[in-house]
Amino acid sequence: MTGQIRIIGGVWRGRNITFHEAPGLRPTPNRVRETLFNWLGQTLPELTCLDLFAGSGALGFEALSRGAVHVVLVDSNAQTTQNLRENAQRLKAVGAEVVTAEAGAWLKGETRRFDVVFLDPPFAEGGLMEWLQAVRPCLAPGGVVYCESSEGVSESPLWMVIRSSRAGRVSHQLLEPVEGFAP
Repeated sequence: MTGQIRIIGGVWRGRNITFHEAPGLRPTPNRVRETLFNWLGQTLPELTCLDLFAGSGALGFEALSRGAVHVVLVDSNAQTTQNLRENAQRLKAVGAEVVTAEAGAWLKGETRRFDVVFLDPPFAEGGLMEWLQAVRPCLAPGGVVYCESSEGVSESPLWMVIRSSRAGRVSHQLLEPVEGFAP
């Protein structure tokens, strides 16, 4: 079954991206993306982003639409990444880099740094704090992590919650690493 979600801002505002339904795939709803990009700023000029567990690609394509120069979309499902490539081609998204890989293995080999990391791991797996630790080395100085989870981050000596909200059973938060703690 195929679904679609609309890009809500930027140069592709109003354009749809399509995705194939897959177990655990939860595209970030419009109102949550609107909140996120109010937090980040309506435009992301020259920023680089990582959309780990990309799924529908809603966050990554939204960032590109709003001026991000490069977004790496990583997902382990080959059909999902094929769909991401098709959406990137249809949008002529030259800044999109789609990778088919398991997130943990990909992170271990990655040396680039990103200004924004979108982190939306499958809720059934849990382990948000482990994923936050795993992406920390990928953050550029001043970088932030946006995460969606069922539990959220309440207190951590490693992460400061900049913004936080809840939509139904989903916590969405913008985090920055606490200075002085090495990855």
